[in-house]
Amino acid sequence: MLLLASAPSEFWGETVKTAVHVINRIPSPVTSGLSPFERLYGQPPNYSSLRVFGSTCFVLFPHVERNKLTPRSAICVFLGHGDGQKGYRCYNPSTRKLLSEPFSYQEVVLDPLWQQAMDDELYALHQTGTWTTVSLPPDKRAIGSRWVFKIKIKSDGSIERYKARLVAKGYAQQYGMDYEETFALVAKMTTIRTLIAIASVRQWHISQMDVENAFLNGDLHEEIYMVPPPGVSHNPGEVCKLQKSLYGIKQAPRAWFEKFSIVITSLGFSSSPHDSALFVRNTPHGCIIISFYVDDMIITGDDVDGITKLKTQLAEQFEMKDLGTLRYFLGIEVASSPRGYLFSQSKYIAYILDRVSLSDTKVVDSPLETNVRYTSSDGVPLSEPTLYRTLVGSLVYLTITRPDIAYAVHIVSQFVSSPTTVHWAAVLRILRYLRGTQLQSLLFSSTSSLTWFAYSDVEWAGDPTDRKSTTGFCIFLGDSLISWKSKKQDVISRSSTEAEYRAMATTTTEIVWLRWLLASLGVDKPEPTPMYCDNKSAIQIAHNSVFHERTKHIEIDCHFTCHHFQHDTITLPFISSSLQIVDLFTKTHSTQRFRFLTNKLSMLSINHLEFEGEC
Repeated sequence: MLLLASAPSEFWGETVKTAVHVINRIPSPVTSGLSPFERLYGQPPNYSSLRVFGSTCFVLFPHVERNKLTPRSAICVFLGHGDGQKGYRCYNPSTRKLLSEPFSYQEVVLDPLWQQAMDDELYALHQTGTWTTVSLPPDKRAIGSRWVFKIKIKSDGSIERYKARLVAKGYAQQYGMDYEETFALVAKMTTIRTLIAIASVRQWHISQMDVENAFLNGDLHEEIYMVPPPGVSHNPGEVCKLQKSLYGIKQAPRAWFEKFSIVITSLGFSSSPHDSALFVRNTPHGCIIISFYVDDMIITGDDVDGITKLKTQLAEQFEMKDLGTLRYFLGIEVASSPRGYLFSQSKYIAYILDRVSLSDTKVVDSPLETNVRYTSSDGVPLSEPTLYRTLVGSLVYLTITRPDIAYAVHIVSQFVSSPTTVHWAAVLRILRYLRGTQLQSLLFSSTSSLTWFAYSDVEWAGDPTDRKSTTGFCIFLGDSLISWKSKKQDVISRSSTEAEYRAMATTTTEIVWLRWLLASLGVDKPEPTPMYCDNKSAIQIAHNSVFHERTKHIEIDCHFTCHHFQHDTITLPFISSSLQIVDLFTKTHSTQRFRFLTNKLSMLSINHLEFEGEC
């Protein structure tokens, strides 16, 4: 069967299961001319569900996962029948995913693989003392729970493991009764990029660790009761009183971060006052830095022995998984070479393109047409805007490593409340641009210096609807781009100088924060930070603190920028508009101009260099 289907050896297990399924339904002389199925159940089997192993099939997407603009089904390969449930097991070659994940406990109760996955989850819950069984107090209410099942797939498409997770129905919690504070800190993406840039220049090794069942380690301060989940034995009338946090409850992320902070602080680390998810430890042996994001962490520094010891200490406190050298973090592919580190989201781009069936579409050279302006009245409103909003959200996350689409995403994000066909066409154009530049990545050079500088610019009254201006800035650490922004200003500016000054104040705020952050990372910046600007009037106001009625309305921004200029936090060198990099974040450009500006952002294609890693 495996050879006739031309299937890879990874599907040997699926072949065996299918063969057994068929043999059990074939009459045999050994069983008096009956099939094993009929001898066992006393009725003949139904042969209508049998299919040829390895044949092409079409899997219908549920209506909640599709819309009018996406296909109703996907071409897959038949790999057998469901285990313990009615249905087929189908493999999607484009996503390398086996489409047979169950949705309920009843579907998997007889499947030994899923049963083992649930047993592993319950064992982890028991080891951490997640709950005790008690009688429900009269004045309390118990929330529900459910099992969530997931098949983990390796990069080659084979099955890594079956994962079952017990999730509480936290949406039933009531504020003030069984939860209060829920906010949990995570590392800022600017912090992560800055840390990678520093590690690249200083030749530090960057490793990654993952915390297994992270939320189960958090300590709860409120009384929460939960209905015992299916598969857990209990006496009638008993409920589970949670002692530890559980996935799904509202305060689980906060409880886990508090627990991790206590543990890591006891190991000599201190939280940065400028990013509370950044932990630093300086000793005579060197420096160790941890950037923490929920259950993933990046560890780097020059204290190699200290990092090895730290991993052992963390493994004693939590169930840790050492993932080795940084390769894949939060959907970001990381490649490395003597030239530095390269950040890419090419796999995420492929996922987005596949979702809207644009994997084979025609490409374009820029994310937006030249001199295009969008308003809320353009086009016909979309009857189903969900996909538009989903794609815009995906594009926002993609700007973590793709500053070249920041302005375009800033534009389409303004219409998520009521998108039209014109706005949808703009999103599709961005996706076509991404398909042509899918391997474009952000380089953190190992050969640059740690001096840094900024660019600030504005498009005055560029919005045709409300005539608000667009602020843009970007900040480099050596040759590495670490921070950028494209954002509409909150108020209307009456002159280009006023708009420029507001942009300078925004950029100055980011510079001040980055100076503090870099100091906590061991990169001092005693000299002022150059902030290049192409508006001489705005520069003159900073040089000459003269206020009158024409500048009174921007006096706060003037005072703020002038203060940091006079105290040598920043300098304001003039730059020609033709060389102003931040134009990329404030307006559209011709293809030639767009390429010129993009080439200034330390972006390149992974094909251009020899890198090791996931890209």
